[in-house]
Amino acid sequence: MLLTNHVLSGALIGGAVRRPVPAFLVGVASHFALDAIPHWGDWRDRHQFLQVAVLDGLTGLAVMTAFAATAPPSRRVTLTAAMLGAALPDLDKPTLLWFGVSPFPAVVGRFHSGIQDEALDRYGREAFCAALFAASALLMLRSTTSRRAGSNLPSYDGAHIRPAVSAFIARVTARRSLPA
Repeated sequence: MLLTNHVLSGALIGGAVRRPVPAFLVGVASHFALDAIPHWGDWRDRHQFLQVAVLDGLTGLAVMTAFAATAPPSRRVTLTAAMLGAALPDLDKPTLLWFGVSPFPAVVGRFHSGIQDEALDRYGREAFCAALFAASALLMLRSTTSRRAGSNLPSYDGAHIRPAVSAFIARVTARRSLPA
């Protein structure tokens, strides 16, 4: 399964589990459960794998950053722990590529490889999982903040993010308008 889907499922777990350590552990377990489901993969060669893996890794990182940044402060650590746990088992891929060694014992690598059920014709299933996980995680996080509306805790509406995003867009736009 794509790393982005593991991160999105971790966001869903982080919205459901209340403490960071259990959220991390459930995230790790979810990784193996998702990899056992038939999914997109089984790349023809290393070049094809890297084309997908680089984009997927960057997308997964962006998704993790976005969910962590916009999560209610009371949920941020647990949410991040679950996403990190869900992504952790795929740490072997970049370490094997860059350093030639996996950070995990060989038995973990054999298990992880053995449960994979990949085929190149399953992209639609992968995209469906991404949409389902993203929508579910967003709804889960939204429901945890709306339950607090009657409490004395501040309700999260994302308003503090908008000025930062606007300032970032203004800086990028200004840089592009400068003469070369």
